[in-house]
Amino acid sequence: MSGRPAYIHHVNFPTTDPERTIEWYTTVFGMKYIKPKSNTKVVLMTQGNFDLHFTPVEEMDRMAPYHFAVEVEDWHGFLAHLRELGIRHTRPITRPENNSMFCYIHDPDHTMIELVYHHRRQFPPPMEHDPAEKAQEVQA
Repeated sequence: MSGRPAYIHHVNFPTTDPERTIEWYTTVFGMKYIKPKSNTKVVLMTQGNFDLHFTPVEEMDRMAPYHFAVEVEDWHGFLAHLRELGIRHTRPITRPENNSMFCYIHDPDHTMIELVYHHRRQFPPPMEHDPAEKAQEVQA
């Protein structure tokens, strides 16, 4: 048994317009909206390998420089996708220590999102073990 976390399950950000947030994250990242089974007003979005939650708020507090980062599989293809959607991004920068690329975009509530690309990284990243198998071992 390891005392280390397996991965981040989700992060939660505020939103002033849940419907707009659902539409934007569905269009930009291909995420799926999950309707909560409880009476919560939290917007639950999933991409399969990561989840984002958004809590409705009346007014947005200034969040910068807080952000989250999303690794993309195809750098040029994803930037072309953003161009097609009319979403502006900062100037792409190459990190000389590993030749990875990154830039930033903002969602409609101005949440900063870092887009990252590592051209030699395996997708999806390999797992040391299947978490479901570990859970069954613990229950036994």
